[in-house]
Amino acid sequence: MANDEKEDHIDHHDDMGHALSVQLLVAVWVILMAFTGLTVWAAQQGLGSQTSFIVAMVIATIKAGLVMSVFMHLWWDKRMNVFTFLGSFLFVMLFIGMALTDKSEYNHDILQKAEQDQAAQAK
Repeated sequence: MANDEKEDHIDHHDDMGHALSVQLLVAVWVILMAFTGLTVWAAQQGLGSQTSFIVAMVIATIKAGLVMSVFMHLWWDKRMNVFTFLGSFLFVMLFIGMALTDKSEYNHDILQKAEQDQAAQAK
């Protein structure tokens, strides 16, 4: 019985990998370049650091999803794998975003310490 399962597993992986057309690869490259240009354009708009960060992260998440779905062949894989990869990526981005935006909670203490250090050096 174990031998039959092993043979089924081997047979399952004998299929040829999913081949991508050149047109699809070029289209994905163009889309990625367009989103990169959009990121640069958004950074130059003076949206403020918080909003610029959010816009950049949204664009980066879209680009990462595109790369994962096409180049990691998740588009043609089981949908659960797509949801797992995108969910974990968004979860990590959520925590990184929370850690970076948490700076406003203790920024006053950092500025106060810098002023104290500057006053101490001036003496």
